[in-house]
Amino acid sequence: MADDEKQVKSAYELAMERLKRDEGEVLSLTDVQKRELAEIDREITAKLAEQEILLKSRIVDALAAGNVEEAAKLRDELANELRRIRERGEARKETVRKGGRSGVEGESGESG
Repeated sequence: MADDEKQVKSAYELAMERLKRDEGEVLSLTDVQKRELAEIDREITAKLAEQEILLKSRIVDALAAGNVEEAAKLRDELANELRRIRERGEARKETVRKGGRSGVEGESGESG
């Protein structure tokens, strides 16, 4: 029976084995990487909010002026801009996860 107990694995253990097999060893993030990822998330959130405020107010103005075409163009611009911000943020986060620098302010060159 001891052999049966050794072979029984939790769903978590099985999932981790599959992940390791498919993607290689899963590395833990350092504290610096975690801080950089958090800072990138804050920057992304701020940029998304900024664009939404700016463009949504322009959309409202266009609609108030009866310019439906302009409002539609602005909606498309908003969607494209939000997608671009998210994609750039995810690219920066992936660089950090792989051990590179993200370009987060205040994290480099402060020795001495």
